[in-house]
Amino acid sequence: MESILVLTHSDEAGTQLSKGSLEAVTVGRDLAGLLGAELTVGIVCGNSKDVALCLASAKARLLAVVGEAFAQPRYGTDAAACEAICRAVQPTIVVAPHSSRFARVMAAVAHRVHGCIETHVTAVGVNDKIEATRWFYRQRMEAIVTRTARPWFLLLDAGTNAVFTGEVGPVQIEEIAIELPVLRTKVLGNCTPEQREISPETSTGTIRPDAELLFVAGAGWTKKQSDGKVHAAEAGELILQFLRASGSSLGSSKSLVDQGSEGSPILPFLTHLNQVGQTGSTPRHAKGLATCCHGEEPHVVGWRFIGERRAISIDSNCGWTRGKADVVYVADAFQVMACLNLLLEAQSSVHTRSSGIDPTSVAT
Repeated sequence: MESILVLTHSDEAGTQLSKGSLEAVTVGRDLAGLLGAELTVGIVCGNSKDVALCLASAKARLLAVVGEAFAQPRYGTDAAACEAICRAVQPTIVVAPHSSRFARVMAAVAHRVHGCIETHVTAVGVNDKIEATRWFYRQRMEAIVTRTARPWFLLLDAGTNAVFTGEVGPVQIEEIAIELPVLRTKVLGNCTPEQREISPETSTGTIRPDAELLFVAGAGWTKKQSDGKVHAAEAGELILQFLRASGSSLGSSKSLVDQGSEGSPILPFLTHLNQVGQTGSTPRHAKGLATCCHGEEPHVVGWRFIGERRAISIDSNCGWTRGKADVVYVADAFQVMACLNLLLEAQSSVHTRSSGIDPTSVAT
């Protein structure tokens, strides 16, 4: 008899479950219904009473590992929490979001409980056996996988399943107390504006999988502009200002992140982790805005799961205008982004930044 465990975690604000976690709940509930199996939802968060209210109608047993130590992502605490939940439930199938928080710990958790794991899973079904549909080779090949080994961990790619929605109400939660391992990492939390001035922005702070908007920077930002000069520092400030104001996730073309090895001006906060396209990641955001990108096939490969595509290009004949973008603004990206930043700053008192602002709606 199969038993299903869905592992979830809170979002960055800590007030609700992450979007990927709610997608995992949908998959776990549907799988349990097909198998007639027991469903358990495990939660790792700072305060389970707040985040679990949306699971009142999930008809599942709720377990949680809570406390200040589990409010922020950290390998040692997350791995220990997930392991404790797994040992308490003894599931045969474990469903979890393939988020940055869980992706780095779930292989270790599977090893600790003598299980096996699949990553980049997009769907789970039952056809005589439990079947997991997953991607290989940077999401270019799709396969259906079955296993007899248990427990079987399935990490679900974000945006591939419906978000669980149900009535909000009181829930009964079983909290699991665990002995924390020796912690060698101290989580400082979100930086204050003063700390941002002295702490450099890094890719870990600009990659936001749950953001509504993906902002992609191309190599044109560091090329000579209309005055014949390079304005890389100004470009970096414009981009960072926009990311801070909108809550967007930052992507980059390969040519831009490679420029550092060629001795060309670069944007210092970019790394290959930001890379989107044929040799980078394939994100799933509701909307995307490309700037200073030529828009040819390598970039389109990375954008194929973006819901609405828009681009800013000074070249009316660039690749984005040839059927690859829904809307193209033929304009100077420096000028457009400067105007957008001013508009976002003016509206900062009435808009919430938690899930990102759609700059295209501001521009129109």
